[in-house]
Amino acid sequence: MKNKKGFFERLKGIVNIGRKEDIELEIEETPEDEEREESILDNEEEGQLAVDMCQTPGEIIIKTMVAGVKPEDLDIAITRDMVTIRGRRMESHETAENDFFHRELYWGSFSRTIVLPAEVEIEEAEASEKHGLLTLILPKVDKNRQSKLKVRTN
Repeated sequence: MKNKKGFFERLKGIVNIGRKEDIELEIEETPEDEEREESILDNEEEGQLAVDMCQTPGEIIIKTMVAGVKPEDLDIAITRDMVTIRGRRMESHETAENDFFHRELYWGSFSRTIVLPAEVEIEEAEASEKHGLLTLILPKVDKNRQSKLKVRTN
């Protein structure tokens, strides 16, 4: 008997390679897998920052809103090709939970990892915050820069 493709198989171009019962997968869990799964479950939900990223000929500029976060509560990690911004926005408990009509603001931990479109000079990077707007200025690596190297003699 010829196998007839279902509607979704035809629509998506899915190929049926066999019945589920015919396929057996053996997955061996390691202690590291169990620890990683437990730590993921233990962690609270984390928000993700919205960012704007643009460039000039010599810099990559990243902007994000961090209103309500103290500068000392921000952690910015930079590599030549990636930036991670982490922090925590603390909620003041001035209003009882049942007195809210709307709750749209995010409170708690947040992070964002951004892959950069070009390599940057880590040592020359700058971060500033004004009125809740965090601005990172990341100078690009100048791959055309040359330097003369002098040979020393003993």
